Amino acid sequence: MLEKKPETDAEIEKLVYYTQRKIRPNGHAAAWVYRQKCPKCGKGLMGKPRDEKTGKVKIRSPDYICPDCGHAVEKKAYEESLTANVEYICPKCRYKGEIGIPFKRKKVQGMDALKFSCEKCGETILITKKMKEKKEDSD
Repeated sequence: MLEKKPETDAEIEKLVYYTQRKIRPNGHAAAWVYRQKCPKCGKGLMGKPRDEKTGKVKIRSPDYICPDCGHAVEKKAYEESLTANVEYICPKCRYKGEIGIPFKRKKVQGMDALKFSCEKCGETILITKKMKEKKEDSD
């Protein structure tokens, strides 16, 4: 059973990751990952630190920090301990499924991707970063 898909801004604030992607030719996927409580104090939700002056999240920080006790966990280790919740429509067989997978992004064709298989037909499905579309040269 998946964790609840976020619907409000308050629920989205509790996420490490959220995306929706079209998967060609006929598929779709939504994936979300909730932040977890601090492994040391068990109170605060781990998150990226905030800039003291601006209050903005330091998205490039190499660590996740507990806002309650200050405990730090290295980004890769923390993220790989999480579960990605995925709702999908398989691009091959159109099966509508739900799956929980480790939040481990792997390099596939030079891009970071979450990778899983359709529960019905076994098709490999990738959730990649959104790619910028190339502009057509106009003559």
